[in-house]
Amino acid sequence: MSTTWEQLEGAALSLARSGSIKERLTDAYRNHLALLSADDLPEVVREEFCGIHDALTRERPLRGEDAVRATVRKMSNREATEIACSVVRMFAALAREAVRESSAALTEQLLNGSAAGGARLKPLKSVPQVVALYAAEA
Repeated sequence: MSTTWEQLEGAALSLARSGSIKERLTDAYRNHLALLSADDLPEVVREEFCGIHDALTRERPLRGEDAVRATVRKMSNREATEIACSVVRMFAALAREAVRESSAALTEQLLNGSAAGGARLKPLKSVPQVVALYAAEA
């Protein structure tokens, strides 16, 4: 089973491929975003995800199609592009959140004088304050 990160990355990559924006958006939703639940996502991207889901499933389907196909069929290329941009922004926000979490974990390890794998680090005299300040700015 793919992780949330992998599904969002897959959606972004689907949007980067060749083809019409509507085809790429449909592929990104059906093969990646539809497999996610808002509860799977961090709080920072949950609202955007719900907005994308609602925007792509709002139309009533005709016989032989689903709500996504009906919605994308009725939307303009400009609207499809805006939704695709939202998907990429959501993926970028998730990446930024992952960097923040990694930075915070590293800062905590440095301040506590321990490293991954149980190795002990020699406490540094002034660098941890700089790292902590940098992490707080990120």
